[in-house]
Amino acid sequence: MARHADWYFDVVSPYAYLQFSTFDRLPSDLQIQIKPVLFAGLLGAWDNMGPAEIPAKRRQTYRYCHWLAGKRGIPFKTPPRHPFNPLAVLRLAVVHDGEPDAVGAIFHHIWGAGNDGQDRESLSDLAATLGVDDWQARINDPAVKQQLRANTEEAVSRGVFGVPTFAIDGEIFWGDDVTDMMLDFLNEPELFSHGEWGRLGEMPVAAQRRQSRL
Repeated sequence: MARHADWYFDVVSPYAYLQFSTFDRLPSDLQIQIKPVLFAGLLGAWDNMGPAEIPAKRRQTYRYCHWLAGKRGIPFKTPPRHPFNPLAVLRLAVVHDGEPDAVGAIFHHIWGAGNDGQDRESLSDLAATLGVDDWQARINDPAVKQQLRANTEEAVSRGVFGVPTFAIDGEIFWGDDVTDMMLDFLNEPELFSHGEWGRLGEMPVAAQRRQSRL
């Protein structure tokens, strides 16, 4: 019997590109529904900050992703400015209903070839690659806008706080670096109910820091 997973991503995340590039590692019977979401919407819902909003973390993120892509032999070129506004690109992904070939072409355009994620000429080239005519009208279609909002709201309702995230059988797996743990879960669905795993989700909080945006 085929198994199902939802994959929530925002093209603004290099980690989403890196994880997408390893989909060939996933079980062949795992049916994946690719769902574009607005990362900024997730951050707002959880009152969180993105890695690019912390200068030192931003620099390390770029370096690490470039290094990791090299280790994996994946083409990687950071776009000329980042973070960028990903709305137009995400809506192009929605136009294609998250179809893997289209998502792959989008990722390659931005993170493989290093093209701008919001420049109109760059977006026109991407739309042509995707075969989307009159792309500005398509991405401004109210139905497309609503689908992206619905995807983001759905992700928040399932506890998704970052991208990329797999949602499988009530569990969420955030980040490229948890792919191996997710594969273990797929091989052993009762993994998180054994021993020490069972108490981790209910562990009491002993101290909380004062919230700060410094």
